[in-house]
Amino acid sequence: MIVLIPSYEPDERLPQLVADLTGVDGLRVVVVDDGSGPAYATHFDAARRAGAEVLTHPRNRGKGAALRTGFAHVLDTRPGEPVVCADSDGQHTLLDILKVAAAIDGESDMVLGARRFTGRVPLRSRFGNAVTRGVFALVTGKRLHDTQTGLRGYPHRMLGWLLAVPGDRFEYELELLLRASREGLRVREVEIATVYLAGNASSHFRPVRDSLRIYRPLLAFAGSSLAGFAVDATLVFALYALTANLALSVVAARLISGTVNFLLNRRLVFAATDVPLWPSVRRYVLLAAAVLLANLGLMELLTPVLGVVAAKLLTEVSLFLAGYVVQRRVVFTRTPVDRARSVVPLPERSAALHEQVPGAR
Repeated sequence: MIVLIPSYEPDERLPQLVADLTGVDGLRVVVVDDGSGPAYATHFDAARRAGAEVLTHPRNRGKGAALRTGFAHVLDTRPGEPVVCADSDGQHTLLDILKVAAAIDGESDMVLGARRFTGRVPLRSRFGNAVTRGVFALVTGKRLHDTQTGLRGYPHRMLGWLLAVPGDRFEYELELLLRASREGLRVREVEIATVYLAGNASSHFRPVRDSLRIYRPLLAFAGSSLAGFAVDATLVFALYALTANLALSVVAARLISGTVNFLLNRRLVFAATDVPLWPSVRRYVLLAAAVLLANLGLMELLTPVLGVVAAKLLTEVSLFLAGYVVQRRVVFTRTPVDRARSVVPLPERSAALHEQVPGAR
């Protein structure tokens, strides 16, 4: 079992955590110094003396990059070893790390150490986790107690998949959950303690910049639909003004905007270019037909009462969530064969990733 600790500008809690972990039979510790600089070398030297293997980024690259450096190293040097990721700032106790490690089994693809946020929790942490948890449930249809936990466990077979997910900073961990949800991976939560020391003052999380990074994947889900809506609405109004034929306007606009939406979702939102194209097209066409009928029915029903503009807005809002859920669960879903391929670390993929991840060998 490998405990992977990404660390940036740590204090004395890092070598203490390493000492606690290396005192447990069967645990090996890999620390990634994410460009902390000479001022923090004493803490990493102490971690080495306590038994950790320390990898170093020459400059700060972010938590996601540090985790991938560790994953690549374990993939190369520790065949078959599962990995538990933990933070170095004292939020994760030895007992909770061991609890997550014990929960890694042959069935789960990912184990989350989930906090319940009881007791004295800094307001920004409580609020940020509540918002992210709610938005995650909205866009994925799945509820997790803690979407921002850094205490996570992975079986060794998942390392190739972890290396293939993009994101260099705090957004990486949320992107893992989004992709796991989209691909139907098995995520298990185990309850851990909620620990915030000194109001979480040691955190390197930048509220504005890193929040934007975290929510960027979530916003992409909505952005594609909004782009399709803009195309669709513009065409409906333009065609209706030219033809005065509501049915023709709605159908033509939907065909064009649907094509735009499909291409954006396949490539940018769901990153599903590895999913067979034509099955996805067929499923999308069936969905588009169902949405078109609902759209047309609602427009015919509401336009005489509200007018075309208000009717269009109300119709799109009503169909937005249902359309997204079906796309996520049906249109761009991966088959079991697709999922199996996504978690196998291909030799050529591993070699290419090593060229991008310094310090991994």
